[in-house]
Amino acid sequence: MSTRVVITGIGAVTPLGVGAEALHERAVAGLSGLNDENENGLGGKVGRCLDFDVKNPLSRREMRRMDRYTQLAVAAADEAIAQAGWGGGLPCDARRITCYIGTAIGGLDTLETQHLVMHTEGAEEVSPLTVPMMMANAAPAHISMRHGLHGETTAIVTACSSGAQAIIAGVRSILLGEADAAVVGGAEAGTTRFTRAIFNAAGAISPDGNSTPFDEERNGFNLGEGAGILVLESAENARARGAEVLGEIAGYGLSSDAHHITAPNPDGKYAAYALNRALETAGATPEQVSYVNAHGTGTELNDTTEVNVLRQALGDALENIPVSSTKSAIGHLFGAAGAVETIATLQALRHGQAPPTLGLKNLDKRLGRVRISGEPQDLAPGTFSAADGTPKRLGLSNSLGFGGHNVTLAIRA
Repeated sequence: MSTRVVITGIGAVTPLGVGAEALHERAVAGLSGLNDENENGLGGKVGRCLDFDVKNPLSRREMRRMDRYTQLAVAAADEAIAQAGWGGGLPCDARRITCYIGTAIGGLDTLETQHLVMHTEGAEEVSPLTVPMMMANAAPAHISMRHGLHGETTAIVTACSSGAQAIIAGVRSILLGEADAAVVGGAEAGTTRFTRAIFNAAGAISPDGNSTPFDEERNGFNLGEGAGILVLESAENARARGAEVLGEIAGYGLSSDAHHITAPNPDGKYAAYALNRALETAGATPEQVSYVNAHGTGTELNDTTEVNVLRQALGDALENIPVSSTKSAIGHLFGAAGAVETIATLQALRHGQAPPTLGLKNLDKRLGRVRISGEPQDLAPGTFSAADGTPKRLGLSNSLGFGGHNVTLAIRA
């Protein structure tokens, strides 16, 4: 990409804890954010943000006006914006700071709760705040209001790839010259009983909660909640104000399977095209990839298809590239997954260590030769030099969403 888009702040609230550092440190330490909640046949484990204290970032009034998914997004955005050094004031014209937040289902907790109120207490008791709490664009709206961002503010809704596509929307706004900075990411709180029942009925949830991505005995995913937010800036803007640069969105690729509303195309050729586009826009080769953070849901079809995708795009180089799935430790965060996993990828590159695919015991032999491990994997020194000429590590983060949305982000750090 001709204009460099750098990352100057990251924030995360996940089942592993509050903070982007906690996400990496606890994942590498082999800790799990999944807890047993096998009630009424709704699946075995759920990833909840138990360390998150909503009263810390929000006032009582704000709490009452936000769905949980928005609360998580606001907390993660506060962390990212503080790390970017915006606490003393915005770094540029507020009209040139965009905000894109992805979510798959938005304020479903509010919808579920108020639907119950209507049936148990009567229609007159339904909250007048229901719509502004449940709407998908509530999170970006609240973040923009909280921090005075006056550029384009939009919700991105593409199922499990929403967070990743929100990042790309921010990148594009900078590349097109419409913005100097962007606050981007994803948030989700899809762990309600109704949500669990939906995915359980679809046969997607692991019945015992012990499913591990890429394991030969995998049997579905576990639900999780959380948020991941990044602050992006043009390299020129970051350099002018002396900001610390954490990494760079070096490239991206997108495609559509146009195959099935929930299942990936088994031949993987369009997802492989997205990955190849990410490498092409980054100006990188497969041999320069240091790490792949896989979509890795733990379903039979997804994991098989994804390794096929990686092999098509990366060729023989795949055998030497560490691959892991963050979902093994925090569950599937749906609309937040792509953003949280981008942060996990960035942290792995910065610290030189990839988190394990937690719980992996027996790698599915049908996947062939691929470096997926139940233990942390050290990353080799980077060899990818971008515009500034300094060799860095290059990582790929894959997101594959219901509806056939394929997204790959190339991160340099």
